Amino acid sequence: MFTVNAPVKELIELDHKIFLQKIYCPEIASIVQPGQFLNVKVSNSYYPLLRRPFSVCDVEGDYIYLMFNILGEGTKLLAAKKINEPVDILGPLGNGFTSEGDYNTAVIVGGGLGAAPFPFLIKRLTDKKEVMTFIGGRSIHDVITYGMKNLFTSTDDGTTGFKGNVVALLKHKISELKKSKIKIPLKEFSLENDFDCEVSTECAMACGFGICQGCPIESTNHKDKYLLVCKDGPVFNIKDVEL
Repeated sequence: MFTVNAPVKELIELDHKIFLQKIYCPEIASIVQPGQFLNVKVSNSYYPLLRRPFSVCDVEGDYIYLMFNILGEGTKLLAAKKINEPVDILGPLGNGFTSEGDYNTAVIVGGGLGAAPFPFLIKRLTDKKEVMTFIGGRSIHDVITYGMKNLFTSTDDGTTGFKGNVVALLKHKISELKKSKIKIPLKEFSLENDFDCEVSTECAMACGFGICQGCPIESTNHKDKYLLVCKDGPVFNIKDVEL
């Protein structure tokens, strides 16, 4: 884990206020794993007081990419960083996805900016596994396509792809392939069909490494009633947490 002042190199607008920020950060780029996150201090002052957590969206050589949209003061300040202006980063934090294992096809499912960790994950998986990606959003402008592979899309309003949520799309697609009846939501779907499923969870975080105890998620393990998103996750086996 490092604390670094890393210079911003580029801000790319993908679509309708969804941005990619390219940052030169070899210390973190060389060790971060897909699904891990960074806690970013978005200004040089004490406002806002708390850092903001961001998944690492992609890595290219010594550069890392963050994906975000401008919804609050934190992301507004981050997007306003000038080229070569340093940003204070703490990371990498948390646990990432499991990419190894005895399986042939990785099925990746996400909605909106929940897809932010996937370009990096897909890049790591592509050489070893087949990848199918299901991405949903409220409308066409909420569907993330950057870095996706073998992509199927859905929207609540039907402006692109399948009309309905992304798990309904998954159900529909698998039913097409297997002619089987599959239920939603995702946890029920994975348990009834007996496949391993990992989920990347989101939560407001203060410290990012378990000291403040501010990001609990209910556990299915009787030993620990709650787990921490920052320290024990953000990636969990779906069987281990209540969703």
